[in-house]
Amino acid sequence: MKTPVEMDFLGFQGSDAQRTLIERHVGELERRFGGIVSGRVAVKAPDGHHRKGAAFLVSIRLKLPDGREVDVSRTPDADERHADFHFAVGDAFRRAGRQLVTKVERMQRE
Repeated sequence: MKTPVEMDFLGFQGSDAQRTLIERHVGELERRFGGIVSGRVAVKAPDGHHRKGAAFLVSIRLKLPDGREVDVSRTPDADERHADFHFAVGDAFRRAGRQLVTKVERMQRE
């Protein structure tokens, strides 16, 4: 990646371990697909009075060559597993990986 991934933690201060986890996921996508120009990951903590069992919201935006982008920012279904930071981040990166596969296939056909 040409620039380091930008990380925003909303409603909490991200730990070094959480930053490392995100960097590892970005690195895996970069190794699989290459060509990622830049990236931004935002993680929003559950609302203050709804922390127990509420979901982390993870948004990933990756810029690719030729102005193409991958944008993962949907709200997860009611799934208590998204209350776990590691699961929520991993799930978002799995969706980003699926979108990258689709983009790469389209780019190869063009």
